[in-house]
Amino acid sequence: MSDFLNRFRENPFLGIARGLPPEQAVACAECCVNSKLGFIEVPLNTANAATALKNLCEEGEKRELLVGAGTIITLQNLQVALDCGAKFIVMPGTNPEVIQKCVEKNIPCIPGALTPTEIMQAHIMGATAVKVFPVSMLGGAQYIKELRGPFKDIPLLACGGVKAENVRDFFKAGCDYVSFGASVFSIPNMESGNWENIGNLISLICSPEPRNPTVTRILN
Repeated sequence: MSDFLNRFRENPFLGIARGLPPEQAVACAECCVNSKLGFIEVPLNTANAATALKNLCEEGEKRELLVGAGTIITLQNLQVALDCGAKFIVMPGTNPEVIQKCVEKNIPCIPGALTPTEIMQAHIMGATAVKVFPVSMLGGAQYIKELRGPFKDIPLLACGGVKAENVRDFFKAGCDYVSFGASVFSIPNMESGNWENIGNLISLICSPEPRNPTVTRILN
């Protein structure tokens, strides 16, 4: 998993394209690459999500874009994701069976957790990184800072309420990675093909400024 984490550390931003229309996969991939976004997930809990994931995975293979599957809750979800070509797995919570299967298959797995106990348990089970979700409900960046006291070495992904205005705060607090969804990948914009607007929003979050010099920790 070190190769995945090293690559993620170089570009610590994860887009969440929930509701991506399958026919927009090519445009989505082009938008991500042009906006310097290297990681994106397609959650599997919307209509036609499996087709959209498969299409985007195929496009990702042609570009420097790593495509994963989100909202993986069951082993059945996991199998669908892997059949579609997902390169990593993201979960809203922690299902030990899914984590175990990912570990067995050497698939990067990022389960969701919120409390210190949940984060610790997910890490012990073999999580590649832990998604702190929904982080905004417990204080956002300040909560990450508090977690960094006992959990200095657990890779943490902030999810829920990350925006261009506060992304710098999350990195200052010691977060390794951040993710963003509907505030950037809005369904109306994706359905209408307004990828220029989406790309502009991605660039605001993923610009070099938020990472320099405040994320020295994750780049060293």
